[in-house]
Amino acid sequence: MSAGTDGSGSARRPARSLHGRLTRLGFVDPARAATLVEDPDLVGALGPVDESAPLLDLLGGLASPDDALLGLARLSGAVHDGAALRSLLEQPSPERERLLAVLGASTALGDHLVRHPEDLDALAEPTPIGADSRLVRAELLAAVGAEPDGVPVASLTGTEGVDAMRRAYRRRLLRIAGVDLASTEPLSLLPAVGAALADLASAALEAALALARAEVEDHGAARIAVLGMGKCGGRELNYVSDVDVIYVVEPHEGHEESEALGVGARLATALARACSGPSSEPALWPVDAALRPEGKNGPLVRTVASHVAYYERWAKTWEFQALLKARPVAGDLELGAEYTAALSPMVWTAVEREHFVEDSQAMRRRVEDHVPAAEADRQLKLGVGGLRDVEFTVQLLQLVHGRADESIRSPNTLTALAALAAAGYVGRDHAARLGVCYRLLRTLEHRVQLHRLRRTHLLPEAEVDLRRLARASRLQPPDQEAVMQRWRTVRRDVRHLHEELFYRPLLPATASLTREEASLAPEAARARLAAIGYRDPSGAVRHIASLTEGVSRRAAIQRQLLPVLLGWFAEGSDPDGGLLAFRRLSDELGTTHWYLKLLRDSGVAAERLACVLSSSRYVADALARSPESVAWLADDAELAPRDVARLASEVDAVLTRAGEATAGATLLRAVRRRELARTAVAEVLGTRSVVSAARSLTAAADVALAGALRIAEFEVRQSAAGLLTRSAIIAMGRLGGQEAGYGSDADVLFVHDPLPGVEAAAAQAQAMAIAMRVRGLLGEMGPEPALEVDADLRPEGRNGPLARTLASYGEYYQRWSSPWESQALLRARPVAGDVDLGERFLELVAPLRYPRGGADPATLREVRRLKARMEAERLPRGVEPTRHLKLGRGGLSDVEWTVQLLQLQHGYEIEGLRTTSTLDALAAAAAEGLVEEEDAEILREAWVLCSRLRDALVLLSGRAGGAGADVLPHDRRALSGLARLLGYPAASGTELEESYLRTGRRARVVVERLFYE
Repeated sequence: MSAGTDGSGSARRPARSLHGRLTRLGFVDPARAATLVEDPDLVGALGPVDESAPLLDLLGGLASPDDALLGLARLSGAVHDGAALRSLLEQPSPERERLLAVLGASTALGDHLVRHPEDLDALAEPTPIGADSRLVRAELLAAVGAEPDGVPVASLTGTEGVDAMRRAYRRRLLRIAGVDLASTEPLSLLPAVGAALADLASAALEAALALARAEVEDHGAARIAVLGMGKCGGRELNYVSDVDVIYVVEPHEGHEESEALGVGARLATALARACSGPSSEPALWPVDAALRPEGKNGPLVRTVASHVAYYERWAKTWEFQALLKARPVAGDLELGAEYTAALSPMVWTAVEREHFVEDSQAMRRRVEDHVPAAEADRQLKLGVGGLRDVEFTVQLLQLVHGRADESIRSPNTLTALAALAAAGYVGRDHAARLGVCYRLLRTLEHRVQLHRLRRTHLLPEAEVDLRRLARASRLQPPDQEAVMQRWRTVRRDVRHLHEELFYRPLLPATASLTREEASLAPEAARARLAAIGYRDPSGAVRHIASLTEGVSRRAAIQRQLLPVLLGWFAEGSDPDGGLLAFRRLSDELGTTHWYLKLLRDSGVAAERLACVLSSSRYVADALARSPESVAWLADDAELAPRDVARLASEVDAVLTRAGEATAGATLLRAVRRRELARTAVAEVLGTRSVVSAARSLTAAADVALAGALRIAEFEVRQSAAGLLTRSAIIAMGRLGGQEAGYGSDADVLFVHDPLPGVEAAAAQAQAMAIAMRVRGLLGEMGPEPALEVDADLRPEGRNGPLARTLASYGEYYQRWSSPWESQALLRARPVAGDVDLGERFLELVAPLRYPRGGADPATLREVRRLKARMEAERLPRGVEPTRHLKLGRGGLSDVEWTVQLLQLQHGYEIEGLRTTSTLDALAAAAAEGLVEEEDAEILREAWVLCSRLRDALVLLSGRAGGAGADVLPHDRRALSGLARLLGYPAASGTELEESYLRTGRRARVVVERLFYE
């Protein structure tokens, strides 16, 4: 009695045991599988299959054990020699692995084996991947009875010939799929698979053309070449894909062109029908000639001359991109070579067309936009992060750089990507990541298509299909979650890399260059440099040679960057200086792993670097001191201002780690120097306003003062006497108003308050020592820029003590204070030391700054007298009053003294005037009606313009202070440089000069009315 027929539970245990084993092995439908193993044909061919059969273990490791078992059952019924099949499956062999892998992953190829079981032996044939393409061509031609030599004409015709060709194609396809599916590393095998499929398609086209010649009697009138396009042309074809082609026809000797074109059109039509028309055997794939000139509306075949005329006059950008992959694949290969020789130069000069890069980028976006929303998350080919992102990226880089570099012109995506990386156009890590992602996407695409040999690029949705896909692709773990997780990761990585590479600003800039400009040939470069404004073209050529000579990767990337950078340097005021500064930076950083990669790959870094180096000597010197700061240029967040709290936290960490005072002060000054550089870069790039820049410069000085005071007090604490007094530093002048410039000193007052029980003399001596130490720590010569700490605004000026007690300040201001000191105290702001002491100082001076009832007439007369005296005596000899930014007519002093006069008069009653900021006080005065809105705007405009020009003079020259630091120059080049820094167009120095003089005149009129009247 067989198992399962007895009524007892024990009799049914074997069936349940088999069912459980099938479930554990991954069968989706174990009940059906249990039935199939008892299939008479399967049992007849393989013998009884029970739960211990080794065959089940083999099936459990396949993409779909259910499909494989069903395929075996069907194949068992189709084979004529069951013993041979049984022998094949019993012994380990490559043939067995391939057969089972095919049956488990492709029901379509399983169907082919059932129809043609004689093709089983194809799986045993050696090295089916990478076979000589000529042998494949000969194999398919032999199938239709055509000789491979000469002009092949099939001896088999009609349906018989078509079926023979298709059977031979499927047999070869079975061999390719068997090796592919049995491979444990399908990603590594992918390029060979794509090439084999393309060669097989080429052979099929040749055989189909032989069938077409047999059908078209007068075929001898025409020479015809079939050009493979797309993936066929690139030898990276899919298992199931439209085969894109272009047909080229020329008349044979003795025949007219019109006759040849007619014959060629009939041959092309018959060829396509042989591949995809109705027949007993399944169609191969559609032959798509839509990439031809004028697309589907254009003639099916053209002569070479007709193609050339079209591409010269009417072709669109995308058509040249498509031609990149054109390759003769069938027919008259010499004619095909003539075609590619005629059109290839157009491909590699197409980048010179107007808006070429932008058109290519727009085309990619249009492709994305046409992906149906329901498919967007499953689209392997066209969607975001899909294959097209990789292919468009590679092709655009090839087209932009390939006109001058033949090494990157391969039509194969992976080969081209490797060449782009080798030549430095793509980072090696980017190329490696992109290559792995592309291989995985293509592998998934292949596995999806192989299942039923259908043209699809969509990930399946059903769990069972995703599980089969994971297993067929060798993903771990082999389940649907593995597929979706890898798909999401790859999609994200591809999109990130695509956006980083495809939308590089260097691409349109490079594309806009002529071939001579892009080549950097010395004579052409010298002429270009002279034409665009370099003063020393020969010296610039020497710099270029130094940067680009040799075969290193560094030199290769410099050869990419420099043609574009040279133009960007020329947009600045000093292109020669910019190029020299770039060479110095590159000599310093060129061997680092990130510098040139940043400039090549970043969306903004290269252009920003060219801008700051050629526009600002100050920034060029700052970056030379701290080359790692170049990294800021790629990230707006790095250029954002650092507030006092953030800087104070950093200073605290720096001083906590410092081993001794000098080292701590050096680090402190380095922090300030870095912030000066950060602010300067941002201001040159136009990302920071003059007020924002002044606040940043002020914050850097504030924390430097606070840190120096902390060091000085720490040293005192370590002494025998210990700390005897509390200290505070009060900022004055532009520092107090948070309006510091690049060349500003730190105007301060030192105030202290002895601790209880401490003798006044001892406390005073210690306070003096602390103040002097602060000045020394920040102002002494050293490796980092000094900050001059100026205490000349203290009581009695330079003749008075450097530090005073709070009580001493109170006594002085009560008894001897002058009007100018009340005016100076309007800017007083505590910046360091004892917070309570600083606040008490402000309370102490409040009556002087904002006297109740306003400043008396005598004080106002004295302020006006001092201002007039300053204009008469302090203006440097020989300087035109209209051009001095600080003391001149309508300059900074005019605006600031006018505002300060209003503060002295009305500060006691108007809270908004009780501020150290000039612009804030001016806005408050206008809001309260003390100044007409129009007048306030004129004063604000003058103050802002003067402040910007003072900063710009430092940024342009690299010098802070000295003769001319506050004077608008007459020199045209200097004026043009200042104008560019202030955002004016090129050659706008005269416009800037006129704007400044006009603004100053208007401001002076307002000042004379408000201040002197």
